[in-house]
Amino acid sequence: MAIGAQVANLPYTRKLTHLLSLTSYGTGVFWGRKKTGMRFANRYIWMMAASACLLAAQDDPPGRVARLSYTYGSVSFQPAGVDDWFQADFNRPLTTGDHVFVDPGGTAELQIGSGVLLLGGKTTMDILNLDDSSVQLRLSEGTLLIRVRSLGDQDSFEVDTPNLSFSLLRAGDYRINVQPDSSSTFVTVRGGEGELNGPDQAFTVHPGEQVQVAGADQPSYQSVAIPPPDTLDRFSAQRAQGEDQLQSARYCSREMVGYQDLDRYGSWRNTPDYGMVWAPNGTPGGWAPYHFGHWLWVDPWGWTWVDDAPWGFAPFHYGRWAYVGYWAWVPGPVAERPVYAPALVAWVGGDAVGGGVGWFALGPREVYVPSYHTSPTYLTRVNVSNTVIVNNVNITNVNISNVNYVNRAAPGAVMAVQRETFASAKPVQSAAVVVRPEALRSATVVATASVAPTRASVVRTGAPGANVVKPAAAVEARPVIAKKTPPPPPVPFAQKQTALAANAGRPLDKNQVQQLRQAQPPPARPLVRQVEAHAPAPQAPASPAVRPGALPTPRSAAPASTPARPQVQSSKPAPQTKETTPPPPPQRAVPATQTAPEHPKEAAPPVERTPPPARSTTPPAAPAPAAQRPPSSTPAPAKAAAKDDKSDKQKKDGKKDEKKDEKKDEKKDKQ
Repeated sequence: MAIGAQVANLPYTRKLTHLLSLTSYGTGVFWGRKKTGMRFANRYIWMMAASACLLAAQDDPPGRVARLSYTYGSVSFQPAGVDDWFQADFNRPLTTGDHVFVDPGGTAELQIGSGVLLLGGKTTMDILNLDDSSVQLRLSEGTLLIRVRSLGDQDSFEVDTPNLSFSLLRAGDYRINVQPDSSSTFVTVRGGEGELNGPDQAFTVHPGEQVQVAGADQPSYQSVAIPPPDTLDRFSAQRAQGEDQLQSARYCSREMVGYQDLDRYGSWRNTPDYGMVWAPNGTPGGWAPYHFGHWLWVDPWGWTWVDDAPWGFAPFHYGRWAYVGYWAWVPGPVAERPVYAPALVAWVGGDAVGGGVGWFALGPREVYVPSYHTSPTYLTRVNVSNTVIVNNVNITNVNISNVNYVNRAAPGAVMAVQRETFASAKPVQSAAVVVRPEALRSATVVATASVAPTRASVVRTGAPGANVVKPAAAVEARPVIAKKTPPPPPVPFAQKQTALAANAGRPLDKNQVQQLRQAQPPPARPLVRQVEAHAPAPQAPASPAVRPGALPTPRSAAPASTPARPQVQSSKPAPQTKETTPPPPPQRAVPATQTAPEHPKEAAPPVERTPPPARSTTPPAAPAPAAQRPPSSTPAPAKAAAKDDKSDKQKKDGKKDEKKDEKKDEKKDKQ
């Protein structure tokens, strides 16, 4: 234990080196003794080393985030640790503890790795957990479409609702509808496969199947026919089809959040020094990376860049920037799963920036040194997945003050603002501080922006008097069923603010957060009800009047004692409710019973798969998709069919009469 404590107190960048030295020491101590003793000592030391490294890795932040990539209508969100709701901040990274609400008539799209989430109107969704291997969402109300391109063996993707918990087992296309009163939830699997977990049983939902679960404590299960795709489904499929044809997928990993925008807003070019690079189109004169946007405080990474451009996510959180006569973005190795970084910049401090905060983009092959706590493993991953590091560079032991940064002398690369502008999430371009070239040459590169965050740093407030929509209190407090235990709720920002003020612009480590969490009272009502699926008790066949669908086969039941799952009767699909919001594709005509939504000034998006052009805060709008759509049905036209049969009979009888008349006429002519 003394070894573990000794290692735990070292800085993260020295832990691995110290562990190796301990191993060498252990070998020397036991040299010359029995081989068994020496082997035991080495095994013990390596076990302690591995444990210490594992503990250090637990302090690492996630390598994945979600990104709000498309909005239409009123979309709001609630950051983790904050009680208020705000207008959605386009390009803001979303992570564990964040909440999203889409007002009726609105639409929102989120990107998570190779997955895409499409939220319909009147939808409330929380991110219970988001890390390198897990996605766990809480869907309290509304419609959620999920499209996942790849799902590894160790990856978990779970959606928790008031009636059930649904886990994705394979890549595919899924749809989940939670009724406004939470009385039932529909799960549709158009492609892929998933596991449905209720309070009393679990079973697999296969491609081409749809299941309705009604009730929470003693729910009923029924299979219903999948309705034809509605406008929300078609909109999702249209974007997926376009993504299949992206040129950027040749040079970027599909796990890179935001790469989908690059084809539309820029072009790929071949350079002698860096190979294929991407250059944005239509940038103003004097443009440079990290100059048009604002800074936010996002835990657990700290100061995070949020760019104004509609394409401004991937090039500012992955890869590196190079000045090659123009600014070009250089992606990392396409085969690597990229690790998200809050901002790949070097910080400039001191009198050179007038006591404010300055920064410039890191260049290719330059090491990113985070200001937050990390392990050596994370430090390596966040660098080698985003750029090519020269072999003789020790990533875990970089002295940033001795690095000759290539972009430091590039034209207009350095941006600086006063500390108040930096900390209040204000646009930096309009408040830039002029930095003299001679002062810049002697400026000191520092490890972090030593500015303590305030309440204004957590979120950018909207225009004065702006209407911020939020879900009903009853929906926010609605408990859901979960298979996996999510992490504890985030510590409120107000509770952390005093400790952050003394931390010189660095986020709190996990030990500090845990101490604050212990002083936090537990929530008044648990929002997650964890269940363990088991074989259901024997029960009598359900009455068709109450449960017209077939009961799905429980996964836990033995095949010999469980009857085969009946075929779904397409003539009895689930009842359809009227759509309350217009769908996203621009060509759709508005029904006579609805009023057309007011469109922004920008043109509606084309039918191509690429995301529509965006304003400074949100992409341009298309008509919004449906808020929720229980499976539609096609009523059997029984009366119409009877009329058609009668009409056909009358026609046949008429033809027979005509033939009889013709024969009578022929006989008369012969006579």
